[in-house]
Amino acid sequence: MTAAGGYDVEKVREDFPILGRTMAGGRPLVYLDSANTSQKPTAVVDAMAEHYLRHNANVARAMHQLGAEATMAFEGARDTIAAFVNAPSRDEIVFTKNASEALNLVANTFRNAEGDLAIRPGDEIVTTELEHHSNIVPWQLLAQRTGATLRWFGLTDEGRLDLSTIDELINERTRIVTVAWVSNMLGTVNPLDVIIARAHAVGAIVVVDASQAVPQMPVDLTALGADVVVFTGHKMVGPTGIGVLWGRRSLLEELPPFLGGGEMIETVTMERSTYAPPPAKFEAGTPPIVQAIGLGAAADYLTGLGMDAVAAHEREITAYALKRMGEIDGLTVVGPAEAIERGGAVSFTLDGVHPHDISQLLDSYGIAVRAGHHCARPAHQRFGVQATTRASFYLYTTHAEIDALVEGIVNTQKYFKVV
Repeated sequence: MTAAGGYDVEKVREDFPILGRTMAGGRPLVYLDSANTSQKPTAVVDAMAEHYLRHNANVARAMHQLGAEATMAFEGARDTIAAFVNAPSRDEIVFTKNASEALNLVANTFRNAEGDLAIRPGDEIVTTELEHHSNIVPWQLLAQRTGATLRWFGLTDEGRLDLSTIDELINERTRIVTVAWVSNMLGTVNPLDVIIARAHAVGAIVVVDASQAVPQMPVDLTALGADVVVFTGHKMVGPTGIGVLWGRRSLLEELPPFLGGGEMIETVTMERSTYAPPPAKFEAGTPPIVQAIGLGAAADYLTGLGMDAVAAHEREITAYALKRMGEIDGLTVVGPAEAIERGGAVSFTLDGVHPHDISQLLDSYGIAVRAGHHCARPAHQRFGVQATTRASFYLYTTHAEIDALVEGIVNTQKYFKVV
């Protein structure tokens, strides 16, 4: 299939050898779990292998040629990621091991902050009911340890944020507003412009979890206007073990370190230490070197495809999936009904069949989906369901795979005799 604008999904699939696998029972792999983790193209795997085989050394420590090559590759990846998301400065890019660590880093540094950044009793932190647990639990801990209050936006029946009380919820006591750009469960794309404008109007700091956004759409951090943005590598065709924290330079300079150790220091005596400027201040110890290099290769790969083209494919394939799934009696999609309003993760329930049973039976057909609460239990509670089945699409998903999913769901209904 060649989409409008020349995006050739079959050509793209050639870059992902795993998609050619035959699963148990002789069925072809239909991978519909990319919101969980994406598959990796050969270019990323080759870049990591090349580094390990020919350039492996620690960074910023060794004076020999291999050390210089490793440092150049690692810092080059920082440049690549900064360009990919149009960060104002490459020194605002901090490498972490994942988005969860990045969010914990932010929450913990605010716990230890002093002066105007200190969080105190009576202060308020605002999040939303659709967040991944990684953007709820760290803020709960921060509130518990500082005496602050955690508040949140609720959800409408359509799976959108209820902004009707935004001026009440984000008020003069609000210190931090933290929100997902795209929901990993509902697929909802949140109106960040409205939320950021209101938060900044009252002097609050805005933290954005962009883990589901950066892989799917063009991102311009300079234009976005947030104060902190985090995302992860393994959902954007990169490796596991690497995440990114972008922070406004002035904020990173003011926040204290998260971890102590090598490379995050300026000077150390037995009496006291001073700290290196960002990003080194937040990268204690040996960093995820080859993972960062792999992430840089992933960003180059996505840039080569064109993020506008990736986003267009994501919308088109999601619209097709919503249409086909809408033809199945007893299937209910949880979240926005229109592809233009959502990302490529579609969670659903099926009358009379438990989500885990759906996932297991689909797996027997070679179809990989996810079942459970997807680390978004509060959102599931809001809609009165313990769990959902989630099919999530990406730049390599085809119409034929959606058709296979629909056929598999219908066969599941027949197996459990609910049709």
